[in-house]
Amino acid sequence: MPQLSNDALRQLFFDARSHNAWLDQAVSDESLRELHHLTRWAPTSANCSPLRVVFVRSAEAKERLIRCVMPSNAEKTRNAPVTAILGQDLEFHEKLPKLFPHADAKTWFAGNAALIESTAFRNSSMQGGYFILAARALGLDCGPMSGFDVEAVNREFFAGTSHRANFLCNLGYGDPSKLFPRSPRFEFDEVCTIV
Repeated sequence: MPQLSNDALRQLFFDARSHNAWLDQAVSDESLRELHHLTRWAPTSANCSPLRVVFVRSAEAKERLIRCVMPSNAEKTRNAPVTAILGQDLEFHEKLPKLFPHADAKTWFAGNAALIESTAFRNSSMQGGYFILAARALGLDCGPMSGFDVEAVNREFFAGTSHRANFLCNLGYGDPSKLFPRSPRFEFDEVCTIV
């Protein structure tokens, strides 16, 4: 498989930034559908695919969500064209007969709450990383956040379901004039070893 072009690498990684300020430009339903279409190809354990997404766009839904975020995250969430609630389905194993038909994978999880929770969290987080890369590949900017009341979001958006919030991600077209200078990153030898 050939390496991506330098332009593609810049769009996905080197020039991509976490945005906090947004241009007044809508994100279409078609863009959100395409975002899902790309994200769904992310690898997960036994193809369990526990990620569940609520795209919060209406003013009424935004206000419900803003009541759940830390004050420092309220304005950027209000101004983002869309905020995605990236959640995890704690009954993902019920779908394994469809998603992983060549083994009886549902039985691996049935009755094991700790395994269900760790698998759902790990794999929905991995899918969330792909979600961000997919959004960037489509020309969207992202502002992922963990500064929110998880239980409040669960009550507000996932009541009566087996879904639970993992993290939030504002989506749209970022205002580059409002970016902070890029923060430092670790060098290879600071965080990696080859054994």
